Amino acid sequence: MASFKKYRVGGKFKLSQIDPGDTAFCEGDEAAQREEVDALAVELDELQNLLHAEGRRKVLLVLQGMDTSGKDGTVRWVFSRTSPLGVRVAAFKAPTEEERARDYLWRCHAVVPRNGEIAVWNRSHYEDVLVPVVEGWIDKAEAKRRHAQINDFERLLVETGTVIVKCMLHIDKDEQRERLQARIDTPGKQWKFSMGDLEVRTKWSAYQRTYESMLAATSTEHAPWYVIPANSKRHRNLMIAQLLMKTLRQMKLKAPPPDPALNGMIVK
Repeated sequence: MASFKKYRVGGKFKLSQIDPGDTAFCEGDEAAQREEVDALAVELDELQNLLHAEGRRKVLLVLQGMDTSGKDGTVRWVFSRTSPLGVRVAAFKAPTEEERARDYLWRCHAVVPRNGEIAVWNRSHYEDVLVPVVEGWIDKAEAKRRHAQINDFERLLVETGTVIVKCMLHIDKDEQRERLQARIDTPGKQWKFSMGDLEVRTKWSAYQRTYESMLAATSTEHAPWYVIPANSKRHRNLMIAQLLMKTLRQMKLKAPPPDPALNGMIVK
């Protein structure tokens, strides 16, 4: 079994140290890997039921990555067997006028998980320390302030019962090119493509540098970042599913104790 230690951001972190083509969490042939993803999805459903029954804690899974890195696919496969009653997905697009009129964390706090719930953020509050930096809308001093504010925001969530799992889906530029081309060449996938994707792609290096500094500044003991090699979609799914399962198992979830008042009760 591969270790997550190598992929946890800390110390003198360099994004280039993580190979996007790494498949350390893939074992056996393709069929075996698919079976493992399915088995993990089934166990995730069981543990989510316990999380809901316990009703005291909650889990937040944050998914960040460049365009085509597989955020949607992660949700589709990792939670394929989980009841939709216990999982809530929030997708963060460009801020609306209503959202821009408030602080940048306002829209995030509105969709944090409830007790007993797993929330998945497809993009997140980290958009506000990525796009504005690359586009030059905020300077380094403001980015540093936002990093500190985000760390405090996440500490608040953790101290009030939220377990945070943060995953940066790491692909290389060639893999992105192939995925974008596939969207263009496949009529049924063209709706996923935007001309803006090509403009963002021209700023690939700037985004990689900004990701690197953001990950280093916001990977904390209470909410660490994990870099997920994601050139292989199956490896991405396996690694995130295993990380999420490891986290839930460590929570030692338990259903409430039996109600003595129900002993011997017969339903007629």
